[in-house]
Amino acid sequence: MAAAAATNSLLHSWLHYTTRSPLPNPYSKCSYFSSPLLLQVNPCRTNSFPSLTSNCSSSRVCCEIKSFESHQQNLTVRFLSGSGQLHSIQSSPPPSSVPMAATASSDSGSKGVKRVCLFYCDETKALAERIANRSDAIELRSINWKTFDDGFPNLFIPNAQGIRGQHVAFLASFSSPKVIFEQLSIIYALPKLFISSFTLVLPFFPTGTSERMEDEGDVATAFTLARILSNIPTSRGGPTSLVTFDIHALQERFYFGDTILPCFESGIPLLMNRLQQLPDSRNIAIAFPDDGAWKRFHKQLQHFPTIVCAKVREGEQRIVRIKEGDPQGRHVVIVDDLVQSGGTLIECQKVLAKHGATRVSAYVTHGIFPNQSWQRFQSDSAGNPATGLTHFWITDSCPSTVKAVMNRQPFEVLSLASSIAAALQI
Repeated sequence: MAAAAATNSLLHSWLHYTTRSPLPNPYSKCSYFSSPLLLQVNPCRTNSFPSLTSNCSSSRVCCEIKSFESHQQNLTVRFLSGSGQLHSIQSSPPPSSVPMAATASSDSGSKGVKRVCLFYCDETKALAERIANRSDAIELRSINWKTFDDGFPNLFIPNAQGIRGQHVAFLASFSSPKVIFEQLSIIYALPKLFISSFTLVLPFFPTGTSERMEDEGDVATAFTLARILSNIPTSRGGPTSLVTFDIHALQERFYFGDTILPCFESGIPLLMNRLQQLPDSRNIAIAFPDDGAWKRFHKQLQHFPTIVCAKVREGEQRIVRIKEGDPQGRHVVIVDDLVQSGGTLIECQKVLAKHGATRVSAYVTHGIFPNQSWQRFQSDSAGNPATGLTHFWITDSCPSTVKAVMNRQPFEVLSLASSIAAALQI
């Protein structure tokens, strides 16, 4: 007996024909299969098997199983009539099918979901896990991060061939200059592994946050990093996509070249969702610490009463004043893209409380807090908004900060995981 997979049934009898007896009809039902099939017999078909001769008197017969009633698959059967033995059985996929490694994206595409292999660095592992938990279409892949004795990176991408034909993303964190080089090495390597597309997720674009291009000789490192990212090798699907959140200087979005596709996302929808959950959500007012924050965010927050603050110089001091709006009796939420030392935010908090705000909270997308400056912010537990914040919301764009402020009042982390998972489906 010989067996072959046909749908989910087994070939449980010998398939044996001989030229010494009359051949079956060219198309006839075959009872040797548990699922009915259509059988076509070509006694002199030599193009499928070069070893066969074109002599129709030969004792060799070639049959082709053209189709199954419930399974579209072709099988070519070769046997020897004189020996009574099945010589070979070959299976070929339908003309429309392609290798599995190349169909992950097309299979998921037919269902409206793009399957993504998400790589990450050590800092972003926790965020990557949260992203994967938001979507079944995202599969986490790890990288071996090691260093040689001389301190240079020793990197390895496990199962590199396994991502061929897949949509691939890398979740980066450029938290310090020393980790940028090793991550760039991975970022430049992944698109060359015959992947279908490549997306770089860089929640916080770090350079340029303190740069002031005012004097000849000032170097715009934000432009340098943008050029480096703009030269990431193209994948088989085209240029790299870059996903980043609330970039600091608006002009920085124009630093990127034509060989990268930047997607500028915002954390403000997370804040708006959180504000709706507050018991005093109808008494919220939004305060911007300067004109830059107003330009960046006021359109997204236009449904709230607005207060705009400004820094003014009095003698040798720079103080914060309310430029427009009234905080009287309001729960005021100060909104900005990032915080470093927090000095401006604290001065804004004090002036809002002085002008009658009953509560003061703050939101920034990127909590940088160098030198543990987050310790300057206290929780308002006594109903005194001049000395403490009711809430201080940040996102998890800066992983080291998230670890430092976790479970510490007044801080609360709003995760970018759902936003990133959605962006990876674009």
